[in-house]
Amino acid sequence: MADPRYPIGKFEFRPDINNNQRKLLIRKFSAMPRELRRVVRGLSKNQLATPYRPGGWTARQVVHHLADSHMNAYVRLKLAITEDQPTIKPYDEKLWAELPDATSLPVEPSLRLIESLHARMTAQFRSLQPQDFSRKFRHPEHGLMSLDWLLQIYTWHGRHHIGHITTVKKRKS
Repeated sequence: MADPRYPIGKFEFRPDINNNQRKLLIRKFSAMPRELRRVVRGLSKNQLATPYRPGGWTARQVVHHLADSHMNAYVRLKLAITEDQPTIKPYDEKLWAELPDATSLPVEPSLRLIESLHARMTAQFRSLQPQDFSRKFRHPEHGLMSLDWLLQIYTWHGRHHIGHITTVKKRKS
């Protein structure tokens, strides 16, 4: 049985992608909000309150986590474009997922936020020249990360969590 924590597999950074591969990743990144909205459409309150695995977040928490995480990615993208290797501030995603907005708020505000963030980020990614993807920011715990890494991980991240919600939907339908 596959690991339920990684429904699409673990993230693997590819450091030597070309511009055509970037364009494909940007299209996938751009499509994520529509895919997320499609997968949560029709979920009942019970399904939204269901963890995707024992000890995991509920489908509701996953949607709110996506908004939180991609909001941080947006700031990191802008900082890396406008500053020379800025140091970003990490956050405790587990604690954020336990806050009342993540545990009880309807998912619609986060779906709208994700749509807006992805529209802005997609436009920004598309405006970059190939060499701009080597710009970096510093994560205090993980070191230097490039914009190529940011594009790849957040494209994977959206699909990864859509996989979690799909698991809940299949199991509870």
